[in-house]
Parts: sequence; structure tokens; C-alpha cells
Amino acid sequence: MDRTPRRGPDGLPARLGGDDTLVMGVLNVTPDSFSDGGEHDRAPEAIAHGRRLVAEGADIVDIGGESTRPGAPRVDEEEELRRVVPVVRALAAEGVVVSVDTMRAAVAVASVEAGALIVNDVSAGLADAEMGTIAATLRTRLGTPPVFVAMHWRGHSDVMNRLTDYGDVARDSAAELEDRLTALRAAGVEDRFLVADPGLGFSKTGEQNWEVLADWDSLTSHGLPVLIGASRKRFVSALGVDRDAATAAISAYSAERGAWAVRVHSVQPTVAAVRVGDRLRRSRRA
Repeated sequence: MDRTPRRGPDGLPARLGGDDTLVMGVLNVTPDSFSDGGEHDRAPEAIAHGRRLVAEGADIVDIGGESTRPGAPRVDEEEELRRVVPVVRALAAEGVVVSVDTMRAAVAVASVEAGALIVNDVSAGLADAEMGTIAATLRTRLGTPPVFVAMHWRGHSDVMNRLTDYGDVARDSAAELEDRLTALRAAGVEDRFLVADPGLGFSKTGEQNWEVLADWDSLTSHGLPVLIGASRKRFVSALGVDRDAATAAISAYSAERGAWAVRVHSVQPTVAAVRVGDRLRRSRRA
């Protein structure tokens, strides 16, 4: 049974807590991300692109200063802060709902202080032992903890493609993510501020990604809102069709199944896709 709550996490602006699937636009302030590395790696270009994402219909802008593509080297903390914080501050000052894509507690702190409302940690706190405590004790400009997106993750980019052994990939990855959610809860993070992400493209083969996406019961077994991030990933590109069109199709499927949000590079086609998915879900439920 699908246990995904339709109401989003508390602490976000009211327009982000309704019944519609949200669109999270990707803003990589990096020179080496797999899809758009180098396109917005200076603050003025990044801020301008964030505005474009919002104008195209993004509900959230997810800002990242470290590439997590397979094989990517880590950047040091100071460089990640230099890339991310000015962009977070500028967009948040304009009223944009900003998410920071980081595995470092220090970057999460600086970004929330600069106006971010969401911390999107692909390691779910594994990469930095302080992240759980930080997520529980930080306060955003709204006076609430940040929403914390916890993703299934087995290791950093230089090793993750060697970590793909599972018995049942959908159930095993859900169980591993549940272990991380349990640890985050023990650190003081409340369920109402947690979002689960199955980690498509991370420590999974192309076929395994499809298996995870198809097993919605396992994917939603945590009883939390779900974020789906399939945009332009290798398993999508391998279909041999336009990767943004294929991503939009996955977004429509995710919305129909009840995803809280989809994380995408191309916003315009996704907005249309999730509206179709939302409408189908409401009709099915009625």
C-alpha cells in the first residue's frame, strides 16, 4: 500500500504544503557536474539561472557546490562554501525557496543562515557525523528546523559504482535508508521535517534504478514524503530518446504515484508533466 503522505513537511511556506507534486530545479554551481557543469559556476550566472528556474515554474531551487557524478573528486569545504553561500543568500533574499545540496554540516549551517529552508544531503548524514545534530538544532528564518532530505547512499562518487550488490535492490536500499532515518530521528530530527529519496543513480546499475522506481511500495515504506531525482541520469539517457522528455515522463509517473517533489534540470516540461500526474492521481483516488 502506498503510504506517501500527500501533505509536505511542516515549516515550508503554505504553497509548498499542498496536494500537488513540487518541482525542484537543479542549480549546480560547479565546473564538473555531469549535465550542466561549468554553465553556472560563477555567482552572477548561477543567480540568473536560479531566477530562470523560478520563472519557468520551479517551486524550489536546489543549489549544490560539489558534483556527485560517478568518479567526481571532492572539493574542500572552503571552496564549497565560496560557491554556494552567495547564491543561496541572493536567491533567498528574493523570496525563492532554496534547498542546499550538501554532505557537509558546516555548509548546511552557513546556507541555512543565508536563507535556505531545505538541506538535501545525498549521504543522509553518513558523510558527516555532525549532520543529524545540525539538522535537528538549526533554525531557519521561519523559526523551524530545515526540511531534511535523506537519500539512500553507500559511498562517495569515486567508489559508488562498485557498490551495487543487492539481494533485492528496492527492498535492500529501502532498508538501508530506514537505518539512516532511524539514526537521524535518534539525533532529534522529527518526521515532519524529513523527506526520503531512494537515491536513483547512486550505487545502482541502470537496471536496478528501474527496479527501484517500479517498486513504489518499497520506495514509500518509510511513511515520509518522497523526492525523486532521475533527471538526465545515465539510466534515463540510455533509453536513446530525449533525456528531458524521458525525465518528464518519469516525473508524470512519480506525481501520479504521489511523490512530494521531483528534482529536475529542465523545469518547463516537468511542470506540465507533474500537473498531468497530479490530475490522474486525484481522479484515481476519487
